[in-house]
Amino acid sequence: MALPDSFLPTTDIPDSLHDTLRRVEQRLREALTQADNLAEHRQVEPPSEFWLALSAAHREQLARVLVVSEFAAETLMRFPDWLAILDQDGELDSAPDDETMRQMLGEALERAEDEAQMHATVRRFRRARMLGIVWRDLTRPNDLTMWDTAANVSRLAEVCLDGALGWLETHFAPRWGRPAPRADGSEQRLIVLGMGKLGAGELNLSSDIDLIFAFPEKGTTQGGKREYDHQEYFTRLGQKLIAALDAATADGFAFRVDMRLRPLGDGGPLVGSFNMLASYYQDQGREWERYAMLKARPVAGDLEAGRELLASLRPFVYRKYLDFGAIESLREMKALINREVRRKGIAGNIKLGPGGIREVEFVIQAFQLIRGGRDTELQVTSLKTAMQRLPALDLLPQTVIDELEPDYVFLRDLEHALQAMDDRQTQTLPDDDIDRERLALAMSRPGHQWFDDWPALMATLEEVRERIRRHFDAVIADPEETTDAPESTDEATEDDEIPLDEWRALWRGELTEEEDRELLDNAGFDDPDVAARRLRTLRQSRAVQSMQRIGFERLDALMPLLLTAVGDSEAPDTVLERVLPLVEGVLRRTAYLALLRENPEALDHLMTLCAASPWIADLIARHPILLDELLTPATLYTPADKARLADELRQSMARIPEEDEEAQLEALRIFKHAQVLHVAASDIAGARALMKVSDYLTYIAEVVLEQVLVMAWRHLTRKHGLPVAKDGSRPTEPNFLIVGYGKLGGIELGYGSDLDLVFLHDGALQGSTDGKRAIDNAVFFTRLGQRIIHLLTAVTPSGALYEVDMRLRPSGNSGLLVASLDAFADYQRREAWTWEHQALVRARVVAGNPRLGERFEEIRRETLGRARDVETLRGEVVKMRHKMREHLGSSQSDREEGLFDLKQDAGGMVDIEFLCQYAVLAMSAETPALMEYSDNMRILETLESSGRLEAEDAGRLREAYLTYRHVSHRNALAKANARVNEADYHDLRDAVIALWQRWLEPEGIG
Repeated sequence: MALPDSFLPTTDIPDSLHDTLRRVEQRLREALTQADNLAEHRQVEPPSEFWLALSAAHREQLARVLVVSEFAAETLMRFPDWLAILDQDGELDSAPDDETMRQMLGEALERAEDEAQMHATVRRFRRARMLGIVWRDLTRPNDLTMWDTAANVSRLAEVCLDGALGWLETHFAPRWGRPAPRADGSEQRLIVLGMGKLGAGELNLSSDIDLIFAFPEKGTTQGGKREYDHQEYFTRLGQKLIAALDAATADGFAFRVDMRLRPLGDGGPLVGSFNMLASYYQDQGREWERYAMLKARPVAGDLEAGRELLASLRPFVYRKYLDFGAIESLREMKALINREVRRKGIAGNIKLGPGGIREVEFVIQAFQLIRGGRDTELQVTSLKTAMQRLPALDLLPQTVIDELEPDYVFLRDLEHALQAMDDRQTQTLPDDDIDRERLALAMSRPGHQWFDDWPALMATLEEVRERIRRHFDAVIADPEETTDAPESTDEATEDDEIPLDEWRALWRGELTEEEDRELLDNAGFDDPDVAARRLRTLRQSRAVQSMQRIGFERLDALMPLLLTAVGDSEAPDTVLERVLPLVEGVLRRTAYLALLRENPEALDHLMTLCAASPWIADLIARHPILLDELLTPATLYTPADKARLADELRQSMARIPEEDEEAQLEALRIFKHAQVLHVAASDIAGARALMKVSDYLTYIAEVVLEQVLVMAWRHLTRKHGLPVAKDGSRPTEPNFLIVGYGKLGGIELGYGSDLDLVFLHDGALQGSTDGKRAIDNAVFFTRLGQRIIHLLTAVTPSGALYEVDMRLRPSGNSGLLVASLDAFADYQRREAWTWEHQALVRARVVAGNPRLGERFEEIRRETLGRARDVETLRGEVVKMRHKMREHLGSSQSDREEGLFDLKQDAGGMVDIEFLCQYAVLAMSAETPALMEYSDNMRILETLESSGRLEAEDAGRLREAYLTYRHVSHRNALAKANARVNEADYHDLRDAVIALWQRWLEPEGIG
């Protein structure tokens, strides 16, 4: 039955394409006439009857599909009955799910008796599914997007791969046998890794599929007519699988297969064992292969073994440090592409040209390569997923993603429309006017976007490419190309800024000594000769001379930028002296050289910090990973409060497997060093008051201690099971306390302070743990304490977390490492010395069970609130203080020189601390509010508010204490001596001594 003349509506078809549509319609009529004649001969329903029964909506869609896609038109002419099948199965409106596709292909493959039939089956299956995919992509039912199209093509490729592989394994099993099992007894199959857009699940409509083949272990096949070495078996199987999809037959091909991403490319073996692949990537893997492996995903064969393989290769792809060297590699890759684009004259290529698809992919994958080792959320194959995760990690603003994602989708839609026309892999815009109009129609969607003609489409494309190019340049561009420094003396700026090429000549030793001196003098160095000698010593050092090529190139590229930044600092001599040890320290870890070169702002922050503090310079030199922190000034100068610290640490730990304690401990050390750097940076910037500096340093210690307790508890309970509590239960949470004394307890930690700790538990005195390797309760808690100390103090390349002092526990070094809460209470009542009660004033729970913490506080208040003989108390406090001054205070010669020890001398910090402790012990029975706080400042405020201390005296003590602590912090950052010029603090010291004499030594001088 012939189709009527008005069968295909022209409602949304532009006038310029009406003739094209009519020609296609005429060819369809001829094909349908032949199909109807054949159906009549076979006595089956003619296909045209279904075509005539199409709904009006589907006819409009059909007209659009036919006029745009020659592939769809050719397919329907060859197989006119497929339209009915797709419509009945719902494929014109939605994609079949994986299970349905696998079942459809599997049933068809069961009828294939040889490879030729299998090839035909796979190709026809692929063609039918692609017809549905093209139809849906051009008509967009149910708000379908580019991402849906890309996912559907990827799933189709996976189903074809897996179906063909399964058929081949079964078909050749009688001749070749099956691989021998692995050492653990599990079966071995070929592993097919999808690379590129297949691995991402984001294939385009007519894409090659990039594959790598692997197998777990060597051996020989079993059960066949002859045995094959596994290498030969999997190679043969891989060759057959490639042909199953790639070979051109009368039915065309299913998918073009590209195997060049495997180790050694076309010159390497087609298939690699796990050991071979691991060895290759470890010893020979190149940067572009890291880039390629970002997308690797098991897509056929043994998927679980494929995931095992990729997990073993993850350290090659994702480095633990921030790897800014990856940008250099991406920049080089892009430069190669640009040269090829220029050579071939294909600047209009929407994939490879400026502002094209590849530039968006480079931007996103740059962040994955650089930060994926640290921010494991980026360890995903999907570009869409990685892109959407960047704002939450503060790597790209949401506003940038809001431009990049729709622009990328636009380009990919345009790519799909180009490829839908002829099922041909192309990203080149057409020259033919009709093809251009077809493309404009394909990109037009009622209610979303509409292009009246080709120029309208090109105008939008130009805007899209310009935005993408701007974002690409912001991430990938060479910093030397964007630096404000002129490249030659002819371009000298008004303020005589020294050009980069002069700094480069200085670094390379190309200038005379006189020219060196003049250049450094002009840059503001006070001693140019010393600066030149420092640079010469570094350049000629064995460490530099023995660097590998890529490392030396990174150093050579950094030094002119670094010297520019040094010259721009306020104290170039000092900054150079402090920053060169850092450069020397990272000569073997050249990714950090790349980090500084790629981030000029980070270099500026480094100069600021080094100029202000040798302590910070030394911290960064010892732990270069802290350079990462310079990349985010918002957090560098804004320390986190305790809630945010706990959340950041929780997120960091969540990225590391629970059983990998070594990695967790390393992450904990890096976290601590980084957070302390934030505090120090905000301190020197004047962004934080003194009290806040100590607060933040204390918060860091508390959060670390909480995590260490969790790790130690998990370690012990995993080995020995849970201890028994006094009520017979076995709580899963630690029934354990970490009590902070001294500066930690008093919320007054400084830079480099150690931690005074006491460990307490509330377990049963008898009983044992319930694990396979059970131990006594007492032994468990002792080992828990030992484990905590080990985790805190163990020294690794990242240093230790904290030095720990346990001497304040009951009975000091001769006492138990961990005491029960009851034993602690009894000790405080019966045996503790006065100095131990003084120490208890500054004690508070810093980690552990909140319920036990309440009980500790009850014991503390009971002990401190006890009525005491004031005279006896005064005598013991004074005696202890005199003893400390003798052993720890300034020497006679220091005093004669006018020096004053801020902490230990009379009138110093410890005097104020002792005054507070004396007051709490002497007055808490009558003034319980004094027991509320463990820090000296709030104790002084309570003494004032309760009338125990005159406001003027309290004010002078607070002023002295804050001043002493502020100077101590600054001295620590400056790595200066704790002894200062006494004359500068004479008045404050006199005020403290006066109150000491009035309260504690009314008849003598302290």
